[in-house]
Amino acid sequence: GGGGFGGGQAGRAPGSGIPGSGFNRPTDVAWDKSGNIYVADGIGTNNRVAKFDKDGKFITHWGSTGTGPGQFTGVKALAVSNAGDVYVLDAGKKRIQVFDGGGKFKSEFGNVGSPLTMCMTRGATQYLFISHAGDEDGMEDAAIYKTTLDGKVVGKFGSAGKQIKEFGLANSIDCRDENNLLIGEMTNWRVQRVTLK
Repeated sequence: GGGGFGGGQAGRAPGSGIPGSGFNRPTDVAWDKSGNIYVADGIGTNNRVAKFDKDGKFITHWGSTGTGPGQFTGVKALAVSNAGDVYVLDAGKKRIQVFDGGGKFKSEFGNVGSPLTMCMTRGATQYLFISHAGDEDGMEDAAIYKTTLDGKVVGKFGSAGKQIKEFGLANSIDCRDENNLLIGEMTNWRVQRVTLK
């Protein structure tokens, strides 16, 4: 049987969970307070989130290809709140969907442009920083949005370009300290440290 990160069976990727559910181009991973592991598996054909316990044992997965609640057209990034809610960036539908830790749909919002990645701050009051890629190359329109966990935009900064606080397809954000961000960019081949005040 296998199914944990170290196992696997013929024809299945190690860590794929149940038979027939191998990973297909996973893009992100997140952990909850209990150490459970969530994997964004949605740039290929799967369009799902897979959940494992802290030892890598498969627990569940949810999602399918589509446009409704709990469906995705490109699971690109994940974040887990202090309350245990799982935030899933659905790039193809330009939205963030929110689920409980077991995969039950709770809500969604989509007022953040063309999201490419996101991260969640720590602390008692948490925020999301979400990268708006804009166009295909990220060089005509780009920004970083700061939102509350219910999707209300409370800040926005940056533009497309190659200068400081300008971005070209920001595809990774580290926001453990909400005033000091590390932002990785594909088009510009760099990581910027951005200080907000």
